[in-house]
Amino acid sequence: MKFSEQWLRQWVAIEADTQELVDKITMAGLEVDDVEAVAGDFTGIVVGEIVACEQHPDADKLRVTQVNTGSETFQVVCGAPNARVGLKAPFATVGAVLPGNFKIKKAKLRGVESFGMLCAEEEMGMAESSDGLMELPADAPVGQDIREYLGLDDKIIDVDLTPNRGDCLSIAGLAREVSANFLAEVDELKVEPVAPAIDDTFPVNIATENGAKEGCPRFLTRVVRDVDVTRPTPLWMVERLRRSGIRSIDPVVDVTAYVMLELGQPMHGYDLDTLNGAINVRMAEDKEKLVLLNGEEVTLNSNTLMIADDKHALGIAGVMGGEGSGVSAETKNVLLEAAFFDQITIAGKARSYGLHTDASHRFERGVDFMLQRKAIERATQLILDICGGQPGPVAEEVSEEHLPTLSTVELRAEKVESLLGIKIENDLIEALLTRLGLELTAQGEGLWSVAVPSWRFDIAIEEDLVEELGRIYGYERLPETIPTALLKMKQVDESLVQEADLRRLLVSRGYQEAVCFSFIDPKLHSQFDPEREAVALANPIASDLSVMRTSLLPGLVKAISYNLNRQQSRVRLFEMGQTFIRDGEALKQEEYMAAAITGARFPEGWNAGSDSVDFFDIKGDFEALLEKGGASGEFRFEKGSHSAMHPGQCAALVRDGKVVGHVGTLHPTLKKSLGLDNEVFLFEARLDAVTKGKVTHFKSLSKFPEVRRDLALIVKQDVAADNLSEVVRQEAGELLTDVRIFDVYAGKGIEEGHKSLALGMKLQHGERTLKDEEVNQLVEAIVGRLEKDFSATLRG
Repeated sequence: MKFSEQWLRQWVAIEADTQELVDKITMAGLEVDDVEAVAGDFTGIVVGEIVACEQHPDADKLRVTQVNTGSETFQVVCGAPNARVGLKAPFATVGAVLPGNFKIKKAKLRGVESFGMLCAEEEMGMAESSDGLMELPADAPVGQDIREYLGLDDKIIDVDLTPNRGDCLSIAGLAREVSANFLAEVDELKVEPVAPAIDDTFPVNIATENGAKEGCPRFLTRVVRDVDVTRPTPLWMVERLRRSGIRSIDPVVDVTAYVMLELGQPMHGYDLDTLNGAINVRMAEDKEKLVLLNGEEVTLNSNTLMIADDKHALGIAGVMGGEGSGVSAETKNVLLEAAFFDQITIAGKARSYGLHTDASHRFERGVDFMLQRKAIERATQLILDICGGQPGPVAEEVSEEHLPTLSTVELRAEKVESLLGIKIENDLIEALLTRLGLELTAQGEGLWSVAVPSWRFDIAIEEDLVEELGRIYGYERLPETIPTALLKMKQVDESLVQEADLRRLLVSRGYQEAVCFSFIDPKLHSQFDPEREAVALANPIASDLSVMRTSLLPGLVKAISYNLNRQQSRVRLFEMGQTFIRDGEALKQEEYMAAAITGARFPEGWNAGSDSVDFFDIKGDFEALLEKGGASGEFRFEKGSHSAMHPGQCAALVRDGKVVGHVGTLHPTLKKSLGLDNEVFLFEARLDAVTKGKVTHFKSLSKFPEVRRDLALIVKQDVAADNLSEVVRQEAGELLTDVRIFDVYAGKGIEEGHKSLALGMKLQHGERTLKDEEVNQLVEAIVGRLEKDFSATLRG
């Protein structure tokens, strides 16, 4: 935001020079981008009046004028098209020095002598270009130094504000900041209500559907009749607008812009006679057209809040008015508008239409929701002073329930000292915060209840108040201290397997880690996990990425397909990440790990076979992960089912009686729908189940011999080998050091519907040699238990 230093100093009187003021503002968090003079460096220019003007005898584009300076009249040859009798303009006398060290001397133009020069804004360094002479008001004092008359010994300060400080996009807001920084008093603008001279009002309707009421909870209007917009805007206002980067247009538009700069409330003035029926604040109809004030036609989205009358769209709320909605040279009756628009509703709307306006810049950052009445009263008074007219009463449409609420925050002096590292006296705390507009009520020694003003949207907790104190007190005044901390070792649960170790294990087995999107195609979700409802995104980045994943497998299988389609025939991928599962009204996030493989078992090489991977390859990798924590004995595989896996090639991983994962082959239907030719093998498990291991402990090696016994058992086809192994473990107890299934046979010699399983058992005692008798008794007990539980018989 650009502003005039002189204007700011009229609000708050400080003794500091420009550099000190700029430094203070910057250190308070309002970074100053630039400081420039309002005019170039010149001398010898006064207010002159053209008392005579004739055509140059030898040049069509030149005029010979007589310029009065109050004490003397000079002949001046001028080429400006607006030179005329009665015009008052800046006049550089002979001997004057213009910007760029250009000295004015007596000259002769086409045979006619010229004593001085009539000046445009460009020639005084007040503008980059000019169309003619700078026209001064009719009451400008002839002969007065132009620098003194226009107050040109001034600076334009350009402040770059952070998005949370929309309250400083006005002179009033900046004055509060300067007041707090210099502990000076603000000469607050007193705005008295303007008494209505007529009873006229204009109807306003705020729609209740589609969020229009939430987007515009307050809308004020006022009718002002019989205004004369042909009157010139006062020079002091024109100059303040110019120094803030705004061009003067007409008195009504200038007043609304001035009030915006002064108080921070964007406003709009409508030509009352062009409005039809009523003002309607509503959401735009989809594909509705609007021609803006800049002549550009835009197609509106249905989520855009807009202003319209009963026949036409009048503008995008909080951004820009429409063509023909504003004041023109023929305007006689004006409708003033001052509204509060919600930040979230306005945010991004200007940018979506390729626009950026002073109004949108403010509304997107937050405008004081209690400022509208003060602004409309101020604008009314200025319009009456400049253009005359008859004002009506202020009409207000408001929805209190949708307005922001004022908050109160508790502040403790000990918290200030704790966070800033310095003790600030209580009186100074109160002085600094009070000047920022906060109201402090003492609740005890060093304890205050702080009422946050309506213009500070960014203060919600105690730390926000401490931050305000820190920046106003001065960051450079805070002491530099070295932080101290108790360097106590963090306790680590040694039973947990680190995720990094699991990653390294899989990488060592030829896998690569993938990081897939957390959102997937709804169709893909229904194929992989139809039993669970996916959480739909309110604003997806694409239609095929519109639901949150409930499994890691869809992303991995898509990545497998992507690689196969790009001539990568051997692919091994794994991922660790979150899944998102609806739990009633809540969203439950669970950590999972998953992997997928396809292609050759080994990388291509002279010593490698061409066999493809199968179910047991990925099951072996899965088991290697489980063994990492030393608790593989607590896991077992059972026949399982998973919607994404082949019904006959799927195993469930069970721990403590609960299914914690699955391993298997990709379902043929899925394989076909994804256009895959290769078999794909998968596993997925809860990460907390895989990482939960056992604390490693030392066990001395036995010095005594190990005994091996093999059992060939005939059981039914549906008996799982792992169930047999579990019985062996239970019966053998601590004597068992290992049990393995080393052979499976079904066919000739075996009854139909049965199979032969060969188990190898290793037995060892830690303190003595096992005797044949006790080993035989143990084997008999095991066989008896297997016969009882599974109808197993020894194979002859």
